[in-house]
Amino acid sequence: MFSMEYGEIHEMIRQTARDFAREEVAPSVIERDINGEFPREIVAKMGELGFLGMMVPEEWGGSGLDCVSYVIAMEEISKVDASVGVIMSVNNSLVCWGLETYGTDEQKERFLRPLASGQKLGAFCLSEPEAGSDATQQHTTAEFRDGMWYLSGMKNWITNGTSADTYIVFAQTDREKRHKGITCFIIDRHTPGFEPGKKEDKLGIRSSDTCSIGLTNVAVPPENILGEAGRGFNIAMESLNGGRIGIASQALGIAQGAYEAALRYSKERKAFGRPIAELQAIQMKLADMSMKIEAARLLILKAATLKDKHETFIKEAAQAKLFASKIAVEVALEAVQVHGGYGYVREYQVERMLRDAKITEIYEGTSEIQRIVIARELLKAL
Repeated sequence: MFSMEYGEIHEMIRQTARDFAREEVAPSVIERDINGEFPREIVAKMGELGFLGMMVPEEWGGSGLDCVSYVIAMEEISKVDASVGVIMSVNNSLVCWGLETYGTDEQKERFLRPLASGQKLGAFCLSEPEAGSDATQQHTTAEFRDGMWYLSGMKNWITNGTSADTYIVFAQTDREKRHKGITCFIIDRHTPGFEPGKKEDKLGIRSSDTCSIGLTNVAVPPENILGEAGRGFNIAMESLNGGRIGIASQALGIAQGAYEAALRYSKERKAFGRPIAELQAIQMKLADMSMKIEAARLLILKAATLKDKHETFIKEAAQAKLFASKIAVEVALEAVQVHGGYGYVREYQVERMLRDAKITEIYEGTSEIQRIVIARELLKAL
């Protein structure tokens, strides 16, 4: 039976993340969105606060906290700026988790410690121009010659792509074995032949940099293989299972931020001689928004709690991501409606939240893929 309670440490993390978001993130959020500016100073401060390696043990430079703590911090930061939220999510869920789980002690010392402590930033390179939802179709290849692996190919939609220091890269090392021939490599951005491309001009999360990455005979030593050769696909899928909790939390933050903005505005804006919050049409919207957010939060906390207990959470993470991303779009759209014409301009924030919300239904597994994952897990249980 699922149950969870917030502890004193959780409330402290919530307040720390909330204060950080309000004081450090909020002042520049509109300008960074307009200019597509990566928040370097903010990311550095997140590292100082321990938000970039929250679940990594202290012995490897992390904060040694649980997944519930991570969910709480992700919501508070994403409530103010989902771009900062996704930077944090990728480093925690996709990069640090894989290194902690599959890395050797030497790899943890070289790569995990600086990533978890915020000295460096990581990126996760799985998607390709012809390998999005179907990650088995990797065209990036790695050939072993003269004691080194040489990677060539192209990666797409890489979050932190132009700003990261360390990249987790998946490549086909034995094409005949298909997905069982995919291997995971750790690559430093300054390796010759490793070339981040132009930053994408996106609809939302514009302060987060996304780009394609070209690899041309990138030489990687065998000691930079993460896990075993041929285990790359498994590592990718397991990383994404946890990553869905992070993106669900990002979506939850967007929804909560949009709802709070709509609630405040409804109390301030007057129509027909009274605040619009007194109009039943507006009250119905606020009630539905609140209900959906609470339901999403419970789904996310269930998945996070199961992860903390080292129990299977694949279905629960997919459910949380599917539902939270859906309500992020719905709540943000209603928040724009509550604001009327003001909801359509940058100053009132909610138009950005609507633009940011849409990507949560797409990356780290589309909503359609989440339904497949959920159905597969349900059928396994029969």
